[in-house]
Amino acid sequence: MAMTFESILASIHPNREALSSVRELLLANAMMIGEIPAPTGHEAERITFITNRFTEDGLQNISIDEAGNGMAILPGKSPQKNILVCAHVDTVFHQSVDHAMSVTGTTIMGPGIGDNSLGLASLVTLPEILKRLGIRFDSNIILLGCTRSLGRGDLGGIRFFLDNNKLPLQAGISVEGIQLGRLSYTGIGMLRGEISVSMPSAYDWARFGASGSVAILTKVIQRIMEIPISSQPPTQIIFGSINGGTSFGTRPTSANLRFEIRSEKEGMITELKERIIDITEETENLSEAEIEFSVVAERQTGGLGYGHPIVRSMRKILETLEVKPRVEPSVGELSQLIERGIPSITLGLTRGENKNEFNESIDIRPIFGGLAQLIALLQSIDGGLCDEQ
Repeated sequence: MAMTFESILASIHPNREALSSVRELLLANAMMIGEIPAPTGHEAERITFITNRFTEDGLQNISIDEAGNGMAILPGKSPQKNILVCAHVDTVFHQSVDHAMSVTGTTIMGPGIGDNSLGLASLVTLPEILKRLGIRFDSNIILLGCTRSLGRGDLGGIRFFLDNNKLPLQAGISVEGIQLGRLSYTGIGMLRGEISVSMPSAYDWARFGASGSVAILTKVIQRIMEIPISSQPPTQIIFGSINGGTSFGTRPTSANLRFEIRSEKEGMITELKERIIDITEETENLSEAEIEFSVVAERQTGGLGYGHPIVRSMRKILETLEVKPRVEPSVGELSQLIERGIPSITLGLTRGENKNEFNESIDIRPIFGGLAQLIALLQSIDGGLCDEQ
């Protein structure tokens, strides 16, 4: 007999307390995953670790696909539905960074522990968690460690999986280590781009108005900053890094800008991209420099409504945990799931600090409420309580 939503909510606090029994296993998985370097494009060792864990748990259809994703299926009792639970594998940290984790009674600290070693650890520990709680779903649970998520990876792992997946997906949950209370149900429009300026070898430095690549790039930036941008819905252009030149008195022959556009307004990403292309082409013609604009990653705005059943269910679950929702759009795996028409949520498991810094840390105690939240949402989806009527 399917659980009612009221009984699911009533089980959250008992499940949170019972989950203390998996503390050592979960934290061990998080720390071992965290100590394996996994910059974007170099996730193979982490994928091997999680698929080995899937094998130990006796899961089905364990595989590593051509994009390097690691997948397994926790079979349901009457598997007519498939629910995807995914977490990104890669981090922003290079292999050369010391990935040693340190643990106290209340925290774990180390590069990438919250983004996203804890999220991955929840995936590999989930089969044991459900076993200890005596929970078995009707639906298949597809567990997926996604590669090539960040930066130039441009969500390559989840894109490849969704392009090649043959199983119909009822819903998706993207798991992040931090922050508990996160409620993402829309994908924010985003474009990551680079503008490179280089001076041709035959450039006439003696001509009137001749200037180096840094000055030309500065003009491009100034013109981009002059583009009128409405504050509602929110839109931002973030200049992330500028590089160019070698010394005080040497004219720079090359310069590079990395920037990101974010917008919650539909169509704004395309509009701003076209404006910036116009600026770079006009500046190239006026300056006689060589200016190249390239897109590193791009995705459009879209998502679920605040009243969608999966969003309403998640809000009630957080309310039961006495956790205030942190509503924020996503530029991660969620955006691809929603783009394919799969109702999905991104959630966080615990509180953390210093994300993407060497001293990134997570709080241990809230994790078990975060896991109880994940289980309650899975139960709600499995029971058909998150289906649109």
